[in-house]
Amino acid sequence: MKTDPVEPADLARSVISVPPLPRLASGSLSADETARLIDWLVAGGVSTFLFGGNANLYNMGVREFGALLDLLEYVTPDDGWTIPSIGADYGKASDQLDALRERDFPTAMLLPASAATTPAGVATGLRRLADRYGRPLVAYVRNEGYLAPRDLAALFEDGAICALKYAIVHTNPAVDATLSAMLDAVGSAERIVSGIGERPVIAHLGEFGLAGFTSGSVCIAPHLSTAILHALKGGDSHAAAELRAHFLPLEDLRDAYSPIRVLHEAVRLAEIAETGPLAPFLANIDDASTLAEIETASKRLRAVSKRHSG
Repeated sequence: MKTDPVEPADLARSVISVPPLPRLASGSLSADETARLIDWLVAGGVSTFLFGGNANLYNMGVREFGALLDLLEYVTPDDGWTIPSIGADYGKASDQLDALRERDFPTAMLLPASAATTPAGVATGLRRLADRYGRPLVAYVRNEGYLAPRDLAALFEDGAICALKYAIVHTNPAVDATLSAMLDAVGSAERIVSGIGERPVIAHLGEFGLAGFTSGSVCIAPHLSTAILHALKGGDSHAAAELRAHFLPLEDLRDAYSPIRVLHEAVRLAEIAETGPLAPFLANIDDASTLAEIETASKRLRAVSKRHSG
């Protein structure tokens, strides 16, 4: 497992998968099913695993966090890199770091809080959390006004953060004043990754030059998602667009019903791993027609990915 400091090359070497977190019927974490999912990702060329929103870590308590870290250490390949997430609120993140700093993970991502924040307050929180951890964190921006560009640049310069996951949704991802302002302030895209999956990736990597991208649907089609990354690194946006088209039916369902909940069911319905129950405050999708849509889209996507693997 990667334990050395995070470098820009680490953000670009693999699609950064954002998997769901399998649980047993009892609600406890499932090491075996998580390992099955990781093995499928590795088979498709993925070596980086970010456990965050899709793993429903927003709703994980401090007492279960140590068990999660045990599991992540168990399932991570020797040459793999796993990033746990903390927060989203400052108090929980601070308490979780007490367990995390006893481990060898080189960084953790701070989940973005959805209320009771100001840009200056978020910057101060990131700085204090990094000081408590003794290592830089990954920042995650998914809403306008969450973190000011000048503060982002200062956090990078001072070593409080080692990467940014950028996930503000725009109808046209090629026109993004916020991302442009952040890049101007930071002065380089080498530590910023696209954080919204395959849909905006051509604009984010091809036009803005971001280092890499995160994906949830890579859990269904790792070979295809990896091929998109390679195509964009090679400057072939046409090939990347053709590959991306296979993801859109599932991504449309995730946008329509819930990115986290749909992916959780899709991994199970595509017969990749048994994901089990979602922890509260989320609940599994139980509508039969919705599940049928997810099953059709996920199985088709997995089949294309397997064919692409050769």
